[in-house]
Amino acid sequence: MTFTGPTILILILLLSVSTIHAEPVDQRTSNAGLPDPFMFSDGTRVSSKNDWTRRRAELQDLILRYEYGQMPPAPGNTQSVELQRNARDHHNQYKITCGPDQKISLVLDLLLPEGKGPFPVILRGDLCWGSVPDDLIKQITGRGYILAQFNRLEMAPDLGSETTLLRAAYPEKQFGAIAAWAWGFHRCVDVLTTLDFVDKTKIAITGHSRGGKAALLAGATDERIALTVPNGSGTGGADCYRVQGRQSEGIARITKNFPLWLAPDFKQFAGNEDRLPFDQHDVLALCAPRALLMTDALDDQYANPHGSFQTFHGAREVYKFLGVPDKIALHYRDGKHAQNEVDWKALLDYADQVFAGKPSQQNLNPKPFDDQLLFKWTAPESK
Repeated sequence: MTFTGPTILILILLLSVSTIHAEPVDQRTSNAGLPDPFMFSDGTRVSSKNDWTRRRAELQDLILRYEYGQMPPAPGNTQSVELQRNARDHHNQYKITCGPDQKISLVLDLLLPEGKGPFPVILRGDLCWGSVPDDLIKQITGRGYILAQFNRLEMAPDLGSETTLLRAAYPEKQFGAIAAWAWGFHRCVDVLTTLDFVDKTKIAITGHSRGGKAALLAGATDERIALTVPNGSGTGGADCYRVQGRQSEGIARITKNFPLWLAPDFKQFAGNEDRLPFDQHDVLALCAPRALLMTDALDDQYANPHGSFQTFHGAREVYKFLGVPDKIALHYRDGKHAQNEVDWKALLDYADQVFAGKPSQQNLNPKPFDDQLLFKWTAPESK
């Protein structure tokens, strides 16, 4: 049998992937610091922005393979039907269908500002917990933003059978609920980009807690999303796996309490976080050069604000390298686990800065901790 050059290359790639999967976690190289996002798997280092494009693709594949699972591809057949258009209340609603035989469905709810648009939009996936309070809706639409909301649990439940909803439609794929929820964000973006009153260049997404984990992954894997805002996202979100407090969730807790959220084999890194080939600063970096705001509460020890402090600074090196250091921001507030009015004000102020050039009045990129950073590498000289 004769193999052509391309065939040989494919075989080499397949063998290398197989080797990675076969390597026991205790045989992986230990690294207590944050891995260098600029280092290719072959040991060479990024030296140009073109190199970063390739490294970004490599990182995304690595992160999905180990942590979240390979989410289904874009279905290419997303359709929407208008369920409601209430001009008086500025309330529109759409039913979205997509996937094999159009069996996947969800409802997208829109609250619009006064005027004709096109308007920037903030897409939230936490409608399963109820809508944003009325006073916040007035602030959001009053600033000229559409508030778009959907129930991410229409894609996958928090707890339940592996063969439900999205998993039933794509049984050949191995992915967790966070990846399914992120895929739901993407399908909503499919529809938002078809609406003439939406500014397609100014789509922001947000979510709280597990919804923040989903929002981060959605923003990291869809370049149509201009601003990503995970709030109190913790483990599997903006938190750092290598920096954990006694009360923080961590890999052991999340994979025990919510075994379907992440990729099936991710639990092997519980107690072996130093052997992960990446950390969450790499997930944040996948959003670059698009805008990213991390919002957290200082008393929310379960979501580990010390960890998000580390990942922010690690990801910011990538933003610096790409020449957009102001496109990543961090906001802390006093208080506990919630997405409250303070968080929303930080989001809206930063969105105004990113989308309209209005300087934010918020204290972004604060230094509430004296923690030593877990890395010594810096961004290469940009070429």
